[in-house]
Amino acid sequence: MGNADEGYAEADWEELVTAALLGTERRGGTPEALLDAAAVRTLRRRAGLRPAPAARLPEPAPRDPRPEPPEAARRRLAHLLAGRANAGGAGRRGAAPDLTELLPQWLAAAGRHGYRAPSALVPALLDAARARTDLRPHALALAGARGRWLARLNPEWRFALRGAAGGGELPDPADREAVARLWEEGLFAERVALLGAVRADDAAAATRLLATTWATERAEDRLMFLDSLRAGLSMADEPFLEAALGDRSRTVRATAAELLSALPESALAGRMAERALACVGPEAVEPPAECDPGMLRDGVVKRPPAGRGERAWWLGQVVEAAPLSCWRERFGGLDPEEIVALPVAGGWAEEIHAAWCRAAVRQRDAQWSKALLGAASAPPAAGPGTASLAERAKLLETLPEGERAEWVAQFVRAHGLSEAFQLLGVCRVPWAGALGRAVVDALDAARVAGGYPWSFSGVMGLAERCLDPAEAGRVEGLVGADQPGEAGAGAGAYWGEAFQRLGATLRVRAAMLSELAPGA
Repeated sequence: MGNADEGYAEADWEELVTAALLGTERRGGTPEALLDAAAVRTLRRRAGLRPAPAARLPEPAPRDPRPEPPEAARRRLAHLLAGRANAGGAGRRGAAPDLTELLPQWLAAAGRHGYRAPSALVPALLDAARARTDLRPHALALAGARGRWLARLNPEWRFALRGAAGGGELPDPADREAVARLWEEGLFAERVALLGAVRADDAAAATRLLATTWATERAEDRLMFLDSLRAGLSMADEPFLEAALGDRSRTVRATAAELLSALPESALAGRMAERALACVGPEAVEPPAECDPGMLRDGVVKRPPAGRGERAWWLGQVVEAAPLSCWRERFGGLDPEEIVALPVAGGWAEEIHAAWCRAAVRQRDAQWSKALLGAASAPPAAGPGTASLAERAKLLETLPEGERAEWVAQFVRAHGLSEAFQLLGVCRVPWAGALGRAVVDALDAARVAGGYPWSFSGVMGLAERCLDPAEAGRVEGLVGADQPGEAGAGAGAYWGEAFQRLGATLRVRAAMLSELAPGA
């Protein structure tokens, strides 16, 4: 730096910058001398820099008393999280199990065992939950307090703090002062989470809490809060819901009416029963002549959708909201199956049966649901209640799990898998016993018939997630089976690959469950 003093010996940093901007010739120096002087000044500034005060360290992460999973399960989770980013795009999947579908199953199973996420894997777990919202409930439960502690340090993980008071735990529902304070001062998401927590602890306390601010809430917030009352709904909620029938918001009134109609003993259900019984009888059906103010207050929507007649629209709403128990006496003591089998006068069968289906779902009435579903072996179009598979799935959800699985197994045996996707989706996982066997048999039948496996890709993917791992042996026995039919060798190769992947996935799921067992 021999030229550093040439014209710049006494120059400060600002003067050097000015010289660089205006040109070195004005100071009688050279560019090299300017750069040398800048280097000297830079070195002096760095050498003389005083260290800044150290940043305050964050408080230590709270202790999580839950145990970590066994070592083999920890290794499995690390493998699933590492493989998540390598998920393939569109195209042929090959015979390897899909790690992206195995990860949520691992998380759910670990949660059932009461484990916490391994400390070293919490960051990767939060990354996975950031990318896939479907993972968040189980992932955040496993990450626990440590996950929320980390989320406060990384803006990309802020989603983990939503619904927690100030990014921490919700107050104990028994702590009335803390609950009241958060209810009055919290953000909307915090208040929704708080109401749900209080509802789960004491349903009546949640209704009382909601009543304290109901009159001052915005309409859209009232609707969300009211929807929270579906969990634990009981006759204790009737006074609050009856008052909400007079709400200034139409959507709030409609939701209150829907909730009340789910309570067969409510006053609204009684009023709807009177209207329904006046319209429907063994000999005739006479829809309401008008939609009077009382019907409007009880949630009947006056204006029908396009293509529907007014009176048919009103009739369907009235019958849907009436308690199903009122029909036994109206039809001479017949049971639901006998009532549904009766002819309906005036061509109103479709309207009445559809309304009864909605009522059975709303009132969670398994006996009526079974009557409206009819025999699983019957053609779907010939069902007594509805031919819609989506509506049938809703009816199935009201049945006990064992009866639900048996009905769907019979449906699969009678009609195959092409129409069973929505019905299988409401069955308890894993599909064991008769249902599991029916699914494997139906897949084999589709192969034998010469169908292409990609036509069944939705059901095959569902089977990988839901089929009982005990069926792995039967599935693997189909891998080398011959492929007859017109589909040819190409389809046969795809079937073999699909069965190989299904069998391998079931084996991995069995191993995952075994590794998660305490003491494994």
